[in-house]
Amino acid sequence: MTLQIADRWFEEKRIGDGITLLWEPHVIPLMRCNIWHVRGRDRDLLIDTGMGVASLHDATRHLIDKPVLAVATHTHLDHTGGHHEFEECLVHSAEVSTLTEPEHELSLRNEAYFSAEGRRKLAAAGYEIPDGCMITAIPHAGYDPDRYRLKPAKRVRTAEDGDTVDTGDRRFEVMHLPGHSPGSIGLWEEATGTLFSGDALYDGPLLDQLSGCSVPDYLRTMARLRELPVRVVHGGHDPSFGRERMLELIDGYVASRT
Repeated sequence: MTLQIADRWFEEKRIGDGITLLWEPHVIPLMRCNIWHVRGRDRDLLIDTGMGVASLHDATRHLIDKPVLAVATHTHLDHTGGHHEFEECLVHSAEVSTLTEPEHELSLRNEAYFSAEGRRKLAAAGYEIPDGCMITAIPHAGYDPDRYRLKPAKRVRTAEDGDTVDTGDRRFEVMHLPGHSPGSIGLWEEATGTLFSGDALYDGPLLDQLSGCSVPDYLRTMARLRELPVRVVHGGHDPSFGRERMLELIDGYVASRT
C-alpha cells in the first residue's frame, strides 16, 4: 500500500476555558488519542502526546510560549509518542520505566504490532483491526512505518494519587485510576468540575482485557469516579461529555462486569 503525504499531521480545536484539543486525523481511530493543551499562567500542560509520528513540539509552537509539563495519563504508545520532545514529563510511578525506557523496535503495521489474540480481544470489544497500517498517510516523503520508534522521555518525575499539578492559576489533583493500565491517572480540577480522564473513561468501548488491564481495579476506579461532582470529562479518546453521560458510561460498564 502506498500512503500519501499528509498536508498537515495535527488538527486542533479550541474548547474554551484555556483548553485546546489536538488530534492526529491520519491515525486509525483505535490509536487516535486526544491531546489536551491547557494554558496556564506560569506553565502549560500537555496531557498525552499522541503517536510521535510527527513533531508535536513543532505543531504547538503557536500555542505555547512558556515551560510545558507533558503529562502521561498512561504509557500506551498512542499517548506517549511525543513526550521525549518536552523538557519535563509526569507519569505515575507504576509506569515510569515505560516512559524512560520504551520499546524501540516497533512497526506501525497492524499485523506486526497486534497479535492474533490481541486483535480478537479488540474485535470483541468493538474495535476491528484490519490488515494494513495504523496510519493512513505519512508525515513527509521517505517516512517508513516499519521504522517507527519510541524515544525515551528526558526529565521525568513520578506522580502519586493526591499529588497536585499547578500551572500558577489552575490546580489539578492527580487521581490514580487503574484498570485500563496499572498506572493510569486522571487530572481533576475541583474549581471548574473538569476531569481529564485518560483511558480510564471515554465515550467509546472501554478496554479491560489486554495486557496490564485489571477488571477489579477498573470497578474500583468506576466507583470512585461516580462520586466526583464532574461538570465535564475530557477523555483520552472520543468527544467530551458531561456528568449525565459519565454516569451512563460508568453504570453501563459496571453492569457488564458484575
